[in-house]
Amino acid sequence: MTRGGGAEGASLGHDDKPPRHVPVLISEVIEALSPKDGEVFIDGTFGAGGYTRAILNAANCMVLALDRDPTALANAEPLRAEFGARFIAVESPFSDMADVAETVLAGQNVDGVVLDIGVSSMQIDDAERGFSFQHDGPLDMRMSRDGQTAADFVNEAEEAEIADVIYTFGEEHKSRSIARAIVRRRAQAPFATTLELADTVSRVLHGRRVDGRHPATRTFQALRIYINDELGELSRALSAAEKILKPGGRLVVVSFHSLEDRIVKKFLIERSGKAPAVSRHSPQASIKTEPASFRIVNSRPLTPSKGELDVNPRARSARLRAAVRTDSAPMRDKTET
Repeated sequence: MTRGGGAEGASLGHDDKPPRHVPVLISEVIEALSPKDGEVFIDGTFGAGGYTRAILNAANCMVLALDRDPTALANAEPLRAEFGARFIAVESPFSDMADVAETVLAGQNVDGVVLDIGVSSMQIDDAERGFSFQHDGPLDMRMSRDGQTAADFVNEAEEAEIADVIYTFGEEHKSRSIARAIVRRRAQAPFATTLELADTVSRVLHGRRVDGRHPATRTFQALRIYINDELGELSRALSAAEKILKPGGRLVVVSFHSLEDRIVKKFLIERSGKAPAVSRHSPQASIKTEPASFRIVNSRPLTPSKGELDVNPRARSARLRAAVRTDSAPMRDKTET
């Protein structure tokens, strides 16, 4: 979440210095989830536990918290001590929430799911994780600590693939020039640290800041999203939530940049039956429309108040979308036959 852990704006400039572990849009999240005694919730991005704690404090309910980052689960101990059996934490990507819920909850209904998409402040603040160029560290960027690192990718991938990743996931228009510079630099010595990569990108962009952010921000964002398959994780998590939420169950998603928000918006529009109309002469017009599986709560995403932005600048790009599960069966994905 996507990563499966914590709350940090994916579009946040790494040279910003946000307050540590402040849950974004927390009041709006709790209002949308509306916890009640006896209900069961899934926090798909546990991180520092901010949303989970707020849910457990709001009602005598239960929370199953997921995170694919094993280091984040160290934050679970204080909540276990405070809330006992009302709180369960599992190391898992949130895309697997349906399987985890079936195993852990043993058939209990799920009344709400909350997802906070992006990299956590804990991950950014830890130089050894390689997410940020604030401090030099290994060029890693893995949320789960498994699989290919960012260094592996930039040192081994073809130039065209590097350019495609930076353009697609970072929306960086100088992606080809950056990829060319990466390949040229790695021929001299493989990339090993975050500052080595940041310096290479900065030289290509002549040190110019973009929207007030470090010139390497978009490249780092792109690599992180690619290495962790964040957009694929998000799509799978939304489908999983659709399968496990009971009628009347609430889905709340907080995202931080247009790539994520676009996926959430498209999913909810399709699932609410509000897909764009087609001509009656179109071949698609003969396809039977499935009943809506969600009712959208807010047609426009909620954004942070000025008061929240004053105390938590990282929240500036946050967008909250919420929907309520209907009693219709989950819709088939377009890839299904």
